[in-house]
Amino acid sequence: MGQRRFTFFSTRKGIIVSGAVIGVLATVLQKFGNPPNMGVCVACFERDIAGALGLHRTEVVQYMRPEIIGIVLGSCLASLFYGEFRPRGGSSPVVRFILGFFAMTGALIFLGCPWRALLRLAGGDGNAIFGIAGLVVGIWIGTLFFEHGYNLGRSQSTQKTAGWIMPGIMASFLVLMLVFPQIPGQEKSGVLFYSVKGPGSMHALLAVSLIFGLIIGFIAQRSRFCTVGGIRDLILFRQTHLLFGIVALALAAFVSNLILGQFRPGFENQPIAHSMSLWNFLGMVLAGLAYTLAGGCPGRQLFLSGEGDGDAAIFVLGMIVGAAISHNFGIASSPQGIGPYTVPALITGLAVCSIIGLTMREK
Repeated sequence: MGQRRFTFFSTRKGIIVSGAVIGVLATVLQKFGNPPNMGVCVACFERDIAGALGLHRTEVVQYMRPEIIGIVLGSCLASLFYGEFRPRGGSSPVVRFILGFFAMTGALIFLGCPWRALLRLAGGDGNAIFGIAGLVVGIWIGTLFFEHGYNLGRSQSTQKTAGWIMPGIMASFLVLMLVFPQIPGQEKSGVLFYSVKGPGSMHALLAVSLIFGLIIGFIAQRSRFCTVGGIRDLILFRQTHLLFGIVALALAAFVSNLILGQFRPGFENQPIAHSMSLWNFLGMVLAGLAYTLAGGCPGRQLFLSGEGDGDAAIFVLGMIVGAAISHNFGIASSPQGIGPYTVPALITGLAVCSIIGLTMREK
């Protein structure tokens, strides 16, 4: 019985349960106060964290999202409980930082990570179709580089202290939220910034968000849930194991939205989204390519960083910095459309990721 419990989440049923739990919890978080069609979005929430720290000053997206904290700490708890906490690193960390940076650039052009693309579709946002199509194309391009020898090199075991850095950072963020709680109507509390309007001001209670994040992090660490990995494995190996989790997330979120009265189909006036189809597509091409070259979707990077993977932690930090620069430099989109410098940033990102894919190869 114990062995079955240990291996359940590695089975097809386990990955389906993982995806379904993420889909349901995300829609319930919307009901509890999170932004519409954004119950859990790794890219958007890391952007909000960057704003809470003052790394960017876009006032409507500043909040220290407990879901991200919970995901990392939940993964850390699961890895410790099952003896899988393995501090490691050294696999092209600077390259991974750059990939994280441009992954966030692409995600903020579309306005969402792969999870949010699925949640947007499950909520009725037709614009997500173009984002998901772009994600698939970006992953496909990434697999071409893998087929021609792309490799960032092996990570190596390292001291335990290194493995605790990202869980420690997230625990510190939680402490900051407790020491400097949000003051109604005020944009700053101590060292933290808080949105008083816009999506950053929409959030469930801290305890609820944290607990839901812990649950997601725990089960996803056990199942190795990864949206990018599911599509990549289908293209490269014709394997559908992880893909079942992706489908389960979308279907569970769709049914949950119907039950909660949150399903509103259409293309126009969708919450925290724009209808510029070409840029939704191309933004996720860039994001999908960067995720694939880095070895996993942004959620997977959080899970890995929680179990001691320093390379994944570097990718996460790259995304947070990418969010700050995207907003400070007019790259990120808004519900009104793309930013003034979106196009050159997109071209630069595609070029840099292509150079990385072409040159980081085994001889």
